Amino acid sequence: MSFIEKIWQTQNKFEERFRRIGRGQYGRVLRLARKPTADEFVKSSWVVGIGIAIVGAIGFIVYYIWLKAPPIISDLLGI
Repeated sequence: MSFIEKIWQTQNKFEERFRRIGRGQYGRVLRLARKPTADEFVKSSWVVGIGIAIVGAIGFIVYYIWLKAPPIISDLLGI
């Protein structure tokens, strides 16, 4: 098989794969999807930012507990 034939075969595989995208369950979602308005985008960004901050705060609290708890426990137990 020549180089050109391999290229055409690869191109046909890609085209066939992308032809099937619009027919399944993902195609339905893509057809219903739309670009968000500026207001929707800003509100979504705020919600995501608040969520990231909350997860970060929880992680910091857990880290702080793991850092400070062992010495306190060892002092209480007299170890």
